[in-house]
Amino acid sequence: RFTLFPYTTLFRSNIRTSSGDVMTYPLILALILCRIGCFCEGLADGTIGKETKLFTGIDFGDGILRHPLPLYEIAFLICLWLIIYTLDKKSTLTNGAKFKLFLISYFLYRFCIEFLKNNEFTIFNLSTIQLACLVGLVYYFKTLVKPKTLFLRYA
Repeated sequence: RFTLFPYTTLFRSNIRTSSGDVMTYPLILALILCRIGCFCEGLADGTIGKETKLFTGIDFGDGILRHPLPLYEIAFLICLWLIIYTLDKKSTLTNGAKFKLFLISYFLYRFCIEFLKNNEFTIFNLSTIQLACLVGLVYYFKTLVKPKTLFLRYA
């Protein structure tokens, strides 16, 4: 049966537990695929970093070696996938812990990596993405202060 709003059934089905864990790996995969597109787009995409002298620098056609931020993010996301997967296999995580780990890690990563971009619009020398990451980290402040709550034996 076709419905215009397929997610309304989620709200009517009385789900009382976090559904974020189910979305963690698909979200990581989607981000990896998106960053491949960003990398292939090059300078036009606006996700390429500042000039660098590091061995990782890539010339995207303008004669300047720049940080390949999409490749950095792909590497980060693969590592994050492996860490979350390993934690899930070796520990008993609480409901929603995989999703929390993903979001907290991604917010921290994006906050830091934005310093390698040429951001034109900033507030307090922070980009809008960095401000959004800070809001997300404030939301998860309790988990940041007590990370043991992510594991069932400590919860």
